[in-house]
Amino acid sequence: MQKLTRKERGSPREPKLGWVCSSIDFAPLSLSALMAKSYFKQEHDLEKRKAEAARIREKYPDRIPVIVEKAERSDIPSIDKKKYLVPADLTVGQFVYVIRRRIKLSPEKAIFIFVDNVLPPTGAIMSAIYEEKKDEDGFLYVTYSGENTFGFGW
Repeated sequence: MQKLTRKERGSPREPKLGWVCSSIDFAPLSLSALMAKSYFKQEHDLEKRKAEAARIREKYPDRIPVIVEKAERSDIPSIDKKKYLVPADLTVGQFVYVIRRRIKLSPEKAIFIFVDNVLPPTGAIMSAIYEEKKDEDGFLYVTYSGENTFGFGW
């Protein structure tokens, strides 16, 4: 599990290139998008995932266990690590910045992140997203794409 450094989290003084802002509330665009499966869930059984998430939350109560995966048919670069320990007070926009840096995405290219097939608000705090959208195993699953493949709004 990788902890994010202050530099990776981004600071308010750094440019906010490629951050997605959405306050519009629409339903997801397609049923197939709703049925997207996590590779992490397929590779690890539920009990092991639950135990790992519980251990992480106990050891690092101020951090959130997040699984980051690329959308299936996206042409955006793949991320090198799937598991992240994210500070609870990090915003979604700051987390998008972390993902952009990990995949070395150029500033002119768009990136969208989805939680439960929906774009979360950029200013939302990760701990609030976690409490609302965490999986039964205790992880928060985030999918990223170069296209808006799922839907808008929270």
